[in-house]
Amino acid sequence: MRTLLLAAFLLCSVVATAQFRKYSNEFLNIGVGARGLAMGGAQVATVNDGTAGYWNPAGLVGVQNKPQVNAMHAEYFSGIGKYDYASVAIPLQGNKRTLGITAIRFGVDDIPNTLFLVEPDGTINYNNIKSFNSADYGFLFSLAQRGRQTEKRKIQYGINAKVVHRSVGSFAKAWGFGIDAGVQLQQGRWQFGLAGRDITTTFNSWTFNFTEREKEALYLAQNDIPVKSVENTAPRLIAGVARQIPITKKINLLAEANADLTFDGQRNTLVSSKAVSLDPRAGLEANFNNVFFLRGGINNFQRALADKDTLNQQRVWIYQPSVGAGFRLQNVRIDYAFTNLANQSNPLYTHIFSLQLDLVNEKKKKKSNGDPIPYKNPKKK
Repeated sequence: MRTLLLAAFLLCSVVATAQFRKYSNEFLNIGVGARGLAMGGAQVATVNDGTAGYWNPAGLVGVQNKPQVNAMHAEYFSGIGKYDYASVAIPLQGNKRTLGITAIRFGVDDIPNTLFLVEPDGTINYNNIKSFNSADYGFLFSLAQRGRQTEKRKIQYGINAKVVHRSVGSFAKAWGFGIDAGVQLQQGRWQFGLAGRDITTTFNSWTFNFTEREKEALYLAQNDIPVKSVENTAPRLIAGVARQIPITKKINLLAEANADLTFDGQRNTLVSSKAVSLDPRAGLEANFNNVFFLRGGINNFQRALADKDTLNQQRVWIYQPSVGAGFRLQNVRIDYAFTNLANQSNPLYTHIFSLQLDLVNEKKKKKSNGDPIPYKNPKKK
């Protein structure tokens, strides 16, 4: 616990003296993997697979003996926006360290460019409409390290180097860089986690490229012509606690609660102030013999108008629920989530599927059917 408190203190000391642009790089806050999304994003304390490169890099040490691949695809607004995720986690010799590579893309393709729709004489020429793509990319390069372990206590650490690339057609491009870090602690059936995102602040350096004709059209439409700019993403801290609850020998229940703390000004969250805003989230998973899983979660608490069509402007608390399931077949796990990927005030529930694949060595697979070979004492007959 002292390690968790120290990390929290260091992060708070950084954000206390900085000012940042709110809601920067928001595509990196959607979440990855149907399992995590079905549990409301409550993952920081217990995640132990390849998706940990996103949720908490310390959890990557849970990938042992064989590399693991994860992939997910989701869509916004009937396919207008596309959200893709893929990762690979590679355990190193001895299973004390794990390397991870994560790629995330959020893009909107075939956007109409109506900059030259109106001719100089005032006529409309639809042939002048061209299309362009807007896409945001995030690349995470992770390293996780297993700490000292005892029978009752386990601790592990992780760090991400984050590279961000954003593009809007040929008009604007940005490159950015940042650092994430995390720690997990297991004490008996209790598990704790702490993840600091953008702990050094993540910056996006924007450059713009307009032709003379495009500049003229922007000027005539009384639009500002942008120049080079830098966009900073404020650090955020995510703390979590979880507990394993055995029901029977083959049924286990996992409950986790997270607190997402932001320091970039007042937000519409459950606890909100100018200094810090807190957004809670909670998740539950029922594990049936490590083969079938049922999940549920809740997050995104906000205040909203009870009825926008009346004069009684009463505000009520709203929230975002999510549900999901999964099953494992040997070295393959398929997860499903039904959740809202948009703002709660405009619900957009969608079906999400993700795939997890353990790359089993064929020789080991023949000997152990994909499981580690149990140790046998040669002295015993």
